[in-house]
Amino acid sequence: MSVKQGELFSVAQHNPGAPPSQPERTVSDPAPVWLQRASLGVFVIFCFYIGGLLALLPWWGRYWEQNGWMLTHPSVYNVLQHGWVRGLISGLGLLDVWIGVSEVIHYRDYRP
Repeated sequence: MSVKQGELFSVAQHNPGAPPSQPERTVSDPAPVWLQRASLGVFVIFCFYIGGLLALLPWWGRYWEQNGWMLTHPSVYNVLQHGWVRGLISGLGLLDVWIGVSEVIHYRDYRP
């Protein structure tokens, strides 16, 4: 049984002068402006809230040092009491706040 290459695979004819064919893409309309702004507001508030918690929580002794979950896990408690771990978690919080600020600064409306 002899199978030709064209029968086994669908090979497109190559025309050096023609641009390469691209798959068709459907472009949908952007969301309404009010929805874009509302989603930005929710995202920025979320970033500020989580970032503030991560930045400040490691330095509040009541919540960090006398945490019931950490007291029941002494190995985790010992690691989380190091200053560099607290600083790392606070740094992640500040990074999260910066992401929120950056989103506000670089926001653009996409209008239909």
